[in-house]
Amino acid sequence: MAGPLTSLKVLDFSTLLPGPYATMLLADMGADVLRVEAPDRVDLIRVMPPHDAGVSTAHGFLNRGKKSLTLNLKEEGSADKVLELVKDFDIVIEQFRPGVMGRLGIGYEALKAVNPSLIYCSITGYGQTGPYKDRAGHDINYLSLAGVSSHCGRADSGPPPMGIQIADVAGGSHHAVMGILAAVIHRQQTGEGQFVDVSMTDAAFALNAMSGAACLAGGQEQKPESSLLNGGSFYDYYQTSDGRWLSVGSLEPQFSARLCDTLGIADLKSDALSQKPEHRQRLKAALKERVASKTLAEWQEIFAGQDACVEPVLTISEAAEHPQLKAREMVIGVDRGDGTQQRQIGFPIKFEKTPSETSRIGKMPGADNEQFL
Repeated sequence: MAGPLTSLKVLDFSTLLPGPYATMLLADMGADVLRVEAPDRVDLIRVMPPHDAGVSTAHGFLNRGKKSLTLNLKEEGSADKVLELVKDFDIVIEQFRPGVMGRLGIGYEALKAVNPSLIYCSITGYGQTGPYKDRAGHDINYLSLAGVSSHCGRADSGPPPMGIQIADVAGGSHHAVMGILAAVIHRQQTGEGQFVDVSMTDAAFALNAMSGAACLAGGQEQKPESSLLNGGSFYDYYQTSDGRWLSVGSLEPQFSARLCDTLGIADLKSDALSQKPEHRQRLKAALKERVASKTLAEWQEIFAGQDACVEPVLTISEAAEHPQLKAREMVIGVDRGDGTQQRQIGFPIKFEKTPSETSRIGKMPGADNEQFL
């Protein structure tokens, strides 16, 4: 395996999306990941449609490059097997509710006793502390409690269900990888392992960034369509004559001037720079009318040579064929295990010295039992 993390070994007890996405990123960067699954309780990701050559596409992607071990953690003797296994691993990642791993005899304290330098990362909805620590939840709940949903969507229709799992992936997965790698650096300096507590709600709350800063320090609560970047200005989506959408992000003066010139509404250039709601709405109305006069393909041709921060809203299949994403190798072929390849999303970070690569799609449960048991 290539990648900058080839020296790290990860024992993965996670399921569904957040943990497996995090360990996929680690595997893509070269870490040796062993995934531990229950033999009699199938991870829903494994059966989620659609399927490719009999394998769930979600499983093939999320568990690529990993080894698979099946072990009933509730069975007598399983804890002893894990305690023996973990001696050879650097990192443990799990996604159970607080206290579950401890009750199984393989919590952080038990594992640390046999491997003092172990980095143990727990991903949960609400973290290891607080009144909600044992409460069930999903992505939509974490975004709601974190305040993210309150300022997304339209003023007259409320927050939309997001097309991607923001709290799960941008919150849980990415913050878990960040925390783990920070702990690795600390261990290199001190020899100490540690517990890393990742709450998807905490991480989602942190994603509020500028709107959060405006609220907490400035006393300005952001609402849908109230600010520069959430629909309160001409920075928005506009429907074309063929029912597609065009994104307009021409905020800076040079871009907004180019936008107005290209659309033939040069007399509204000053509206793009105005803070007055009536000016903003006048420009939005003009943009809506002009964009609706042509097809998406026509607008793509018109703006192809214009550096104006205007781009088409593409489907995933269209994005996969876009020359920019193709040039960045963001669609790759991954071995199915039989010599054929499955198309998958590529790794988004490009390393000069240690480029990432992946060996194969997610394996069948217990494919590596013989090696580890």
